[in-house]
Amino acid sequence: MSAADRVDPVGIDELLERVRRTYDRIEPGAAYEAARAGALLVDIRYQALRTRDGLIPGALVVERNELEWRLDPVGSHRAAQATSHGLRVVLVCNEGYASSLAAVSLHQLGLHRATDLVGGFQAWKAAGLPVVPA
Repeated sequence: MSAADRVDPVGIDELLERVRRTYDRIEPGAAYEAARAGALLVDIRYQALRTRDGLIPGALVVERNELEWRLDPVGSHRAAQATSHGLRVVLVCNEGYASSLAAVSLHQLGLHRATDLVGGFQAWKAAGLPVVPA
């Protein structure tokens, strides 16, 4: 029997609960203030959603499948903004689900100040925070 066979499977809802207990998530207003104070907002939504709904001004766009490579501060494919493991990162997906799993992935790379936006881009927009057309 392999190690994978010995792991008890969990559903996605339980997995989200588990990972979200490992860090503090951030509400839209607090994310806006964090960005003003120097946190890096990272929009991980795919192109069709950005085109449909717009962009958060100043957010770094990195689609989810490239996230770890672009934000690893010691990686060979890092974005210029990925300056240190101490960087405060706020991940933004569409509704705040994929970003939770992505935040934990960044924690595994040593980015322990990474978090995600509760409710994602839709909550940001509903809060009346700045959005520009894509």
